[in-house]
Amino acid sequence: MSDPSDTTNEEQEGIAPELTRREFLQTTGTTVAATAVAPALVGAANANAQQVTGEAGTTINLTVNGAAQTVEVQDHWTLVELLRDHLQLTGTKIGCNRSECGACTVLVDGEPVYSCSQLAVWMDGRSITTIEGLSSGGQLSPVQQAFVDHNGAQCGFCTSGQIMTATALLASNPSPTAGQVKGAMVGNICRCANYNAIVEAVVDAGQRNGGAA
Repeated sequence: MSDPSDTTNEEQEGIAPELTRREFLQTTGTTVAATAVAPALVGAANANAQQVTGEAGTTINLTVNGAAQTVEVQDHWTLVELLRDHLQLTGTKIGCNRSECGACTVLVDGEPVYSCSQLAVWMDGRSITTIEGLSSGGQLSPVQQAFVDHNGAQCGFCTSGQIMTATALLASNPSPTAGQVKGAMVGNICRCANYNAIVEAVVDAGQRNGGAA
């Protein structure tokens, strides 16, 4: 029986006898370096691809909150990305980003739409209204003021979308009932569950200024 004391340090540590410690460390170091460099190369490739993709654009003409705009957009941009990232209209929020929560609601030619599911290139020749375009002369719109008076906002994240949908409702139905408000606002989720206050605010807004939103 062989004496365990005859076992080399390399064998005890699981290193093949024919591979010296220095060779092992050199091999390991090369592997680690290659692993560290690989993500950087991938990132550089992705950045380059994005840069190439970003070279082609489409020029569109649209009206945003009453002001004519001529902008060059990428074909993959959504309307909410155009508004928030390029026109700096950050009142419009990105919530679910898949047309479910309503936080990104804006008006396109007077109709409420989820701006996260509308491509910016589709907005050529269209008129867009965001939450920033509702107030006038430093005065809140009746809907905005009603939300303040009835504590319609809790965390506030969904509020701009709620107000835009309510504004569209009151433009077509100046004096809605609570039931009609609930039906029209069903596409706007309030994760704070402040629905009663929101409905009260919209009904009240319909009674202000002859029902004008």
